[in-house]
Amino acid sequence: MAELIVTIDGPAGSGKSTIAGLLAQKLGASFLDTGAMYRAVTLAAMQSGVDLSNEDELLKILQTTEFQFDIKKSKMAIRINGIDATEQIRSPEVTASARYIASAPKVREKLVEMQRQFAAEHEKIVTEGRDQGTVAFPKADIKFFLTADVTERARRRQAELQAKGVTNSIEQIQNAMERRDKSDQNRTVGPLKPADDAVIIDTTDLNIEQVVDKLLNYVKKNA
Repeated sequence: MAELIVTIDGPAGSGKSTIAGLLAQKLGASFLDTGAMYRAVTLAAMQSGVDLSNEDELLKILQTTEFQFDIKKSKMAIRINGIDATEQIRSPEVTASARYIASAPKVREKLVEMQRQFAAEHEKIVTEGRDQGTVAFPKADIKFFLTADVTERARRRQAELQAKGVTNSIEQIQNAMERRDKSDQNRTVGPLKPADDAVIIDTTDLNIEQVVDKLLNYVKKNA
């Protein structure tokens, strides 16, 4: 297992992926983007045309598909059966369907195994997701939980999508986020919640640099 494990959990749009990548860079650590892993399985399932609500079919996709998760310039690159899918997994369609993978206990269990294997192969990691501090790495050295007002989270996601040429209204994005939040919080396996020993940080009124600095200072003082 890695000598230093920092977990960053939180809902969609709280900034955890961006923050985790930058924090990993400053710490000289590897960045484990678990959201990308769930999205990769989602995309593979969609491409195969399987029933996303059928857990056994999803598990078969995970077992029969070759997934490669590599670190490139502090970011996670995704290949599905040898084909680069790093950008494709970020499409709104994949985002909307990822909840099926997240709600499948058997699939989550396999993905958690893959996440722990990743940690075993790296000296230091910063990992982000929704259950990293509670399920995947309950004994992590430092745990953070990022949150933000849902309207602000929707604004951030809209800006992210617009930069990629995708146009969605704030209302559409916020409604989708609220549905995802509810699904994540109420699922029976790995629900979205702060670990008991997590440091909770509200990022609503903070920019990326401020959040990274806050987390970095905490890690330096407590690791």
